[in-house]
Amino acid sequence: MHSFFNEAVWEKAWKEHGELVTNKMKQSGVKPARAFDHKARLFNEQSFSEEGRKRTRRILSWLEGQGVAFANLSVLDIGAASGVFTVPFAERGARVTAVEPSRPLFDLLQENAAPFGNGQIQMVPEPFENIDVRDRGWSQAFDLAFASMCPVIWDWESVEKILQCAREYAYISMPAGSTEISLMQEIWPLVTGKPFISKHMEFGYLLHLLYLKGYSYESLVTRESKTTEVTREAAFMEMVNWLGAHGLSPDEQKRQIMMDYLEQTYPSGNVIIRQSGRFGKVLVRLNDESMYTRESDI
Repeated sequence: MHSFFNEAVWEKAWKEHGELVTNKMKQSGVKPARAFDHKARLFNEQSFSEEGRKRTRRILSWLEGQGVAFANLSVLDIGAASGVFTVPFAERGARVTAVEPSRPLFDLLQENAAPFGNGQIQMVPEPFENIDVRDRGWSQAFDLAFASMCPVIWDWESVEKILQCAREYAYISMPAGSTEISLMQEIWPLVTGKPFISKHMEFGYLLHLLYLKGYSYESLVTRESKTTEVTREAAFMEMVNWLGAHGLSPDEQKRQIMMDYLEQTYPSGNVIIRQSGRFGKVLVRLNDESMYTRESDI
């Protein structure tokens, strides 16, 4: 029972036993910062589609409902990708520093940020994990440090680095369980001989350590889903990456099994992929730690 309230035990458990996808990627030789390179343009199209914009608006509306006012807010967007949040932050009047190490995504970020002038969006093409926050002058330099589904979080130390950058708020979102992917459910038994079993993810470590360390925060867990249609070749590459994300780097035999299955099951050449999962969001209050109500602004 004592270990339940022991910060060191939880920090060690997260570091050594976490199910974070980025850890699995590294174990199988996949660089998390490069994982989206091959599908950067598709990711960008999906992010700025009507459905993608709706997902973004839901998150920003939740933050605004907690009292985050974006006008003139300084934001550090960690893992900005092609600007899925950077652009709407700027549209709401925020000044954004966007960190994105993937070259294909960074190029798209530059395109999407082009309409904003006067230095409203500053872009940093570096991995956040390689940046020394103190040397860069980023310690408590931003009103909001924002990391949405970003592969820079793998233990408590990486969370502290994000918190170090923020004056007022820090927002972190992470998987709250294994993503359920229809094609993975089909392929996984063929290459492993076992059914795919969903697991709880790192969000539980994050919330419990925030609690033990005395932070004030609001949290939310939701189920999100989307459906995409891709070519058979793109689906094959997705499966290679997904398997790598779960610690399995498919050999030549497994690759052939996957390709044969896709050809037989999807003769048209187009593959419908359905994804769903539980995702956790947390807003940490670093300055005004009292409960926010709309009356607070009156």
